[in-house]
Amino acid sequence: MTEGEAESEGQAPWGLVARGLLNLYWVLSWVCVLLMVETVSGAGGPSAGTRISSQFPASGVNQSPVVDCREVCGLNASSRCDFVRSNPDCRCEGGYLDYLEGIFCHFPPDLLPLAVTLYAFWLLYLFLILGVTAAKFFCPNLSAISTTLKLSHNVAVSFVPEGWRAVRAGPLTRSPHGVTFLAFGNGAPDIFSALVAFSGPRTAGLAFGALFGAGVLVTTVVAGGIAILHPFTAASRPFLRDIIFYMVAVFLIFTALYCGRVTLAWALGYLGFYVFYVVTVVLCTWIYQWQQRRSLVYSVPGTPEVLSGSEEDRVSSNTNSYDYDEEYRPLFFYQKTTAQILLQALNPLNYRKWRTKPVYWRALKAFKLPVEFLLLLTVPVMDPDKEDGNWKRPLNCLHLVISPLFLVLTLQSGAYGVYEIGGLFPVWAVVVIAGTALAAVTFFATSNSEPPRLHWLFAFLGFLTSALWINAAATEVVNVLRSLGVVFRLSNTVLGLTLLAWGNSIGDVFSDLTLARQGYPRMAFSACFGGIIFNILVGVGLGCLLQISRGHVAVELEPDGLLVWVLAGTLGLSLVCSLVSVPLQCFQLNRVYGCCLLLLYLTFLLVALLTEFGVIHLKTV
Repeated sequence: MTEGEAESEGQAPWGLVARGLLNLYWVLSWVCVLLMVETVSGAGGPSAGTRISSQFPASGVNQSPVVDCREVCGLNASSRCDFVRSNPDCRCEGGYLDYLEGIFCHFPPDLLPLAVTLYAFWLLYLFLILGVTAAKFFCPNLSAISTTLKLSHNVAVSFVPEGWRAVRAGPLTRSPHGVTFLAFGNGAPDIFSALVAFSGPRTAGLAFGALFGAGVLVTTVVAGGIAILHPFTAASRPFLRDIIFYMVAVFLIFTALYCGRVTLAWALGYLGFYVFYVVTVVLCTWIYQWQQRRSLVYSVPGTPEVLSGSEEDRVSSNTNSYDYDEEYRPLFFYQKTTAQILLQALNPLNYRKWRTKPVYWRALKAFKLPVEFLLLLTVPVMDPDKEDGNWKRPLNCLHLVISPLFLVLTLQSGAYGVYEIGGLFPVWAVVVIAGTALAAVTFFATSNSEPPRLHWLFAFLGFLTSALWINAAATEVVNVLRSLGVVFRLSNTVLGLTLLAWGNSIGDVFSDLTLARQGYPRMAFSACFGGIIFNILVGVGLGCLLQISRGHVAVELEPDGLLVWVLAGTLGLSLVCSLVSVPLQCFQLNRVYGCCLLLLYLTFLLVALLTEFGVIHLKTV
């Protein structure tokens, strides 16, 4: 019996529903906070002239009529820089660097391949930043917030991605809270990328391409890979429920594309439909548990909402196998100095783990060390699983200075940080002075060994800081992708369905396939739909609502020709095929089914690329 069932024994039958609605309330509250943060980030600066100039300035250039920026490659090499600087279509929306100006104004034409190669490596590193920030900082702080809000254990373990949860948690359940907090943690890079892409009319195609492309990738490659690695019997009711809701969500987005615009009613409708989905999951889970209590039958292998006892035992044993701290704990306790605590807290490398890992893991870790160090320096992490809550007095006091400074230097690409109050004193200096005073008080009022009573506030500070890290990285990802699209004359849609979708989904792909390989295919398969329903509805809904809140009557959508219809059609086709074929197989997913899904994705990529390059096109009458 799950904890949710144990808590509900002898209580009012609507207790589970109340907890699920409370869970939904907190998720929507945090979504609203992120929406306000994104609105402030994308709004105009505090005053004229306060925006930080990019590293490649383009001042003093006369305005000219708007021309498609992709025409720049058809010009002479001597005219490309002036074209990029003068054409409004070539300007980046936010961000710290002007990548197009860097390619065409600061690299000689002969070194264009070198510039593209450097941009490609930078893009990969940005995806690495997104993954590390979401997994090691964003999700743990969400878990700490759930503990602070005194939500149930099922809520707490549903905060984080499946792979992280499998290592950190004990017995795992398919709870209704997973479609809120779990999806919120998993979908952070996708949501922020969509918000950034929707902030500019020229990059909206990236958002649709990424959201639809990730949907096709997850429902074909990930679901097919799970079936190939570990054939299993799918949970019938959750599968039918999730796939039907996802089909309706895709149809709603398809309708918006067909109409060519998203109004306020449609944007709120997308968010409302996701709320309805969450409520439905809560009610279905309550009905299932009510039936279980009436029949006095406990969870058995193959039940739709709860993992089997054997799977729970395996997860628990795997959890214990990851705990090596006891082996290396010193025999005699000694008090660490403040300097030792600070140095150890800022060290992202575990030397014992480094010696036991293969070469490829060490190479990847070496690339992650710089960003992990910066994240440790700027983002506080509260870990409720640790006895001291991950309290590091010197580092946490340092966070009181650095984290607020990072916040003001990240909003509007630093415009709010350099804004001078009364024309004399910059905002960043005020933040540093206030943060230093607060850090000094905290340092002298606390000790190294015991966390303070208000330690939980660091979870909220870490949540906001990590969210802005993700937002800043997502902004750069969108700008780099758009620059590569200009160079190669690719549409934003094809960049979204390939590079952006792959980059944002690579973490989920590896975690879900790893879970299937370890013997938890139902758990991995259930994660394929709840998260992408959240991404597509909340991504499009919040992105459009953000633009409408800035004064637009509606968001005008301009699909990139036939390609976006191929993308939407393929996603709908994959869902229909699964909806028909899985029940016909009595919900037994085998390797043949997995290979068919992989073949469908490869066919989709081929058709999409042929459409992009004009091989497949509609005949004009």
